[in-house]
Amino acid sequence: MKDSPQLTKRRRYDAAFRAEALRLAGESRSTQAAARALNINVKLLYKWQKEALTPVAAARGAELDPATAAELRQLRATNRRQAQELEILKKAIAIFSVTDNQ
Repeated sequence: MKDSPQLTKRRRYDAAFRAEALRLAGESRSTQAAARALNINVKLLYKWQKEALTPVAAARGAELDPATAAELRQLRATNRRQAQELEILKKAIAIFSVTDNQ
């Protein structure tokens, strides 16, 4: 029977390690040197740097406690509802301003 290739498990890095890696990469002359020092793939470090530049992606990658995550969901829902209300009011103002001028 042939030897089956061993599956390697994907390593997961916590938010503290990522933050330290980004700090080290920022202080280092090159991202490649920082990746070698941390023994991680340079592409992974580039990906983390790109995610750090976009707040939404950074928030997705960060580990949030359940209370903070619930509050974030609630605030986003409130924001969507208020944006819809604002659009409705803008349309109403446009309609009533046209009828008042006639």
